Amino acid sequence: MHKKSVSEMDVTGKRVLVRVDFNVPLSDNGEVSDDTRIIASLPTLVYLIGKQAKVIIVSHLGRPKGKFDERYRLDPVADRLAQLLKMPVQKVNDCIGDEPKAAVSRMQPGDVLLLENVRFYPGEEKNEEKFARGLAELADIYVNDAFGTAHRAHASTEGVAHLLPAVAGFLMQKEITMLGKTIMQPEHPFFVILGGAKISDKIGIIDNLLEKVDDLIIGGGMANTFLRAAGYEMGKSLIEADKVEFAGELVAKIKNRGLKLMLPVDLMVTPAAEPGSEKKVVSVNEVPEDWMALDIGPETIEIYTKAVRIAKTVIWNGPMGVFEMPPFSQGTFSLARALAESGATTVVGGGDTASAVEKAGIADKMTHISTGGGASLEFMEGKVLPGVAALLDDQKG
Repeated sequence: MHKKSVSEMDVTGKRVLVRVDFNVPLSDNGEVSDDTRIIASLPTLVYLIGKQAKVIIVSHLGRPKGKFDERYRLDPVADRLAQLLKMPVQKVNDCIGDEPKAAVSRMQPGDVLLLENVRFYPGEEKNEEKFARGLAELADIYVNDAFGTAHRAHASTEGVAHLLPAVAGFLMQKEITMLGKTIMQPEHPFFVILGGAKISDKIGIIDNLLEKVDDLIIGGGMANTFLRAAGYEMGKSLIEADKVEFAGELVAKIKNRGLKLMLPVDLMVTPAAEPGSEKKVVSVNEVPEDWMALDIGPETIEIYTKAVRIAKTVIWNGPMGVFEMPPFSQGTFSLARALAESGATTVVGGGDTASAVEKAGIADKMTHISTGGGASLEFMEGKVLPGVAALLDDQKG
């Protein structure tokens, strides 16, 4: 998938509408508490500023459900962006209409303007053409640098791309290049590590990658359903009852194709998912009736970390346990450290996995950490992302 880049456009003096993902957490006093997503957008913004474009930024924040909500105004984001860019960032209180139009008309080359939260408008998530046209009227060129929202066919991610010359920003380009190359041209042995709570969230990935992968490693809550399908009693552990039969069928399919499926052999269990609760390590066939598994056990950790050391390519999506609680973070953090030391091309899916890698302190040793949670999942499933598909194709690709 080759999409035209912002670097291939003449942006000097042009009004450039840039869709970014500034959906960042705010502290109780209303300040940005984690600016990772803002920092990720800087290469594209700094490039446009350097090229003397008039940079008009559009983003969402939270879930205001199509209504103006003071809690989700982008003023704190504008303040933090100005600090990072070391220059003024003007903020307006609308996305479309007279105020944004007047502000854009006053812009000089190299200026930066941040529009109000695009999800204050019902037309955004409904992808209404009228609303998309309101955004398009502000600019000459559209740049999508928000991979995290590329799986949404919204007005600011897909609709406006049909109304202006539409290209990828540097972050978007990196995401689709890295994920695409890893999935389509992996160096073998190619391992896929899947964790998290549910099998249902990962069915698409398994189906799409089963023909390419050499080893499939399963952990997290979804491993419980596989273990239940294998006949083990899992106590109070999270299980998707309606996916037990599917898990059994998937195991058979994997074996028929001569692939290796790795499941936990021991687990860290507890009677309650609460800080300070009792915990112990048990074999998968010894889970107490009133206990639950919240992490893989030490023997499984050793098996999994030893396995990934021979990998050449690894895709990892989903933690091995409830890593947010220190007693149950060992599986996830140990695997993260093993990947960091493996020398393999390592691609980490967004969301919880990205957070876990950051907390493990080895994010800088991963080849690529996706900024998209749902978007990276759908990309790995082989689905078409509306926000990507709408961009101009790179004829050289």
